[in-house]
Amino acid sequence: MRLCFLVEEQYRYDGMPLDVIRQLTAWGHQVDVVWPGRSLLPLSEAVRAGSHDAWVLKTVSGGPGLSLLEAAAAVGLTTVNDVRAIRGVRDKALAAVIARGSGLPVPVTYAAARAEEFAQIPEAEFPLVVKPADGSSGRAVRLVESPDRLPAAGAAEPAEPGGAAGGLLIAQPYVPNSGTDLKVYCVAGELYATERRSPLHPGHAVRERQVPLTAEVARITAEIGTVFGLDLYGVDVLLGPDGPVVVDINDFPSFRQVPDAVARVSSAVLRLARKGAEPAVPGPAAPAAPPLAAIGGDR
Repeated sequence: MRLCFLVEEQYRYDGMPLDVIRQLTAWGHQVDVVWPGRSLLPLSEAVRAGSHDAWVLKTVSGGPGLSLLEAAAAVGLTTVNDVRAIRGVRDKALAAVIARGSGLPVPVTYAAARAEEFAQIPEAEFPLVVKPADGSSGRAVRLVESPDRLPAAGAAEPAEPGGAAGGLLIAQPYVPNSGTDLKVYCVAGELYATERRSPLHPGHAVRERQVPLTAEVARITAEIGTVFGLDLYGVDVLLGPDGPVVVDINDFPSFRQVPDAVARVSSAVLRLARKGAEPAVPGPAAPAAPPLAAIGGDR
């Protein structure tokens, strides 16, 4: 198969997805890699030619890669994950509305352009967790104990490459927890749970490890895949006093602590690419696409 990976600068040296790219190449597939932040892509010709079996996205929220993936999907090409699903979780405000509307356990969510606007929220709902609606990897997530601390929560960290600065913020009531986050990964239907330290409790010592997955959390995670249409994703879950609460959803996460993650994710990408590529409707041959930068030779 021939695959095109869109990889943001932030993940240039990251094992996920670079190890997946190397694994697919070693299995005899051609993998072209486009770096949206520093590549010149003959977009119209490359996409129109349809010479890739699937396009795979690993970028930061708000980065340019999503637009390239949407261009591929717009002409009927296969994307991993489905591009509509990615858009639904990249915007955390939109994701919260979709999730709560589907009956998933997600905190009440408020949105504002400036953190000080959250002072209108009843004080009884504090402390609040405030974060960018287009954030990722726990960046700029802040715990705000009281309304008088809100202006400080609006002091954003430097914007991610390609990301939007000064965008929408969301706020959710803090869910009391042990300081340990549960990260559940889905690899095309297979679920894995890991424990890790919460970004809100950096002083809490937690050994990151794989842990058993309860039936309730497994059900919630699988339902998220169905609701959003995701195949490769991660879910951040807090075990609060009233049960599991979903606080974040990510497409194509790191899959840390997943056994044989590289082989599992690589196999899943191939299955999804093949599934999306069939059945094809015969039509006139498209012109050849200009070559893209590749890892590995032609296969």
